[in-house]
Amino acid sequence: MTAWTTARTALVLFSGGQDSATCLAWALERFANVETVAFDYGQRHRIELDCRLTVLRELRSRFPAWGERLGDDHVVDLSLLRALGDSALTSERAIEMQQGGLPNTFVPGRNLLFLTAAAALAYRRGAAVLVGGMCETDYSGYPDCRDNTLKALQVAISLGLASPMTLETPLMFLDKADTWALAHALGGDRLVDLFVEHTHTCYLGERGQRHPWGYGCGRCPACELRARGHERWLASGPR
Repeated sequence: MTAWTTARTALVLFSGGQDSATCLAWALERFANVETVAFDYGQRHRIELDCRLTVLRELRSRFPAWGERLGDDHVVDLSLLRALGDSALTSERAIEMQQGGLPNTFVPGRNLLFLTAAAALAYRRGAAVLVGGMCETDYSGYPDCRDNTLKALQVAISLGLASPMTLETPLMFLDKADTWALAHALGGDRLVDLFVEHTHTCYLGERGQRHPWGYGCGRCPACELRARGHERWLASGPR
């Protein structure tokens, strides 16, 4: 084990996107045992769910030391989220702002439900740490991504399970340029290249066009954030 590694088991909420992939690498550097979980909630495309399997395979192949720590992968059906309400992430709708200042990509309660389900799974798997890619710096204003929300949820989950459950959010106060820099610090060009080629963040599920920062439509809010962050990271100086 490295000086950073603990014997605790972590469960990473891993969607297949850049942010969650960066969190997975972060966890693999710190924990002796790491498992992953994704949620099928009726999202408008399944590209991320497909890409995540490729990312897991490539991580095992390109980073053997991490591969030894990378354990089981889980997919949980949370399709009730789609039944509870429509959004631009669960149906073919134009992405636009709603009354109240939130985009219609906001899925109410999504992260609350994700983390509660993940905590129940972690409890059964003997994991005491949940790792998620929530961020309140470069984000769309989702209230369930905020640090205060997740701190409160950590308390509620730990009380409800009668067992301490730590919620780690390594990206919480990083912008997208910082997220690219973190990926490079964790795995160098090999990891950055893997993320560019195989992760997927585009809201529209577009993988026909490859940009310097990865695949995507280049126009949706997720692509714009990723592109600006990549440009700022490259402009920040030599790696």
